[in-house]
Amino acid sequence: MEPEEPSSFITIARIVRTRGNKGEVLVESLTDFPGRFDILEEVWLEFENGRLLKIELDFTWEHQGRRVLKFTGIDTISSAEKFIGCLVQIPREQAVRLPAGTYFDHDLIGCSVEDTQGKYLGQVEDILRISGNNQLVVKDGTREFLIPAVENICTRISIEKKQILVDPPEGLMDLDQ
Repeated sequence: MEPEEPSSFITIARIVRTRGNKGEVLVESLTDFPGRFDILEEVWLEFENGRLLKIELDFTWEHQGRRVLKFTGIDTISSAEKFIGCLVQIPREQAVRLPAGTYFDHDLIGCSVEDTQGKYLGQVEDILRISGNNQLVVKDGTREFLIPAVENICTRISIEKKQILVDPPEGLMDLDQ
């Protein structure tokens, strides 16, 4: 069974430009598992308008720290140009299995955040990565604040319920005021 909706995919790269003259494209990798490209036989491309296209990979390789993809039947620069800006996706079922207590960014983004007293604090809009210190970017409509993504502050994470329970240290929620 093939996925039909964008929500059933995870994005692993974005096509940034063509490369070479044989239809190759250069991608910005958006995965922590770049080796996954070496075992893929096909991917899904999502265009800016939401249209999905399943396409076979001929081959892939690293070039100056970036990944190059060559799609089957795409053999010229002009035929590859239409893919610039597309998201490269795989079905969610093909996601790498993570160890317990670790999460994909796309699973955390969109989660509602509540404190231990049940007060709604906002929704996770992004993940800010600072060397060894990941922060949840939480917005409540008027305010934006950072919550350290550590176990003693994020006490319960339920991806199924799209909910994160936090026990922030005193004063953390007042830092933006």
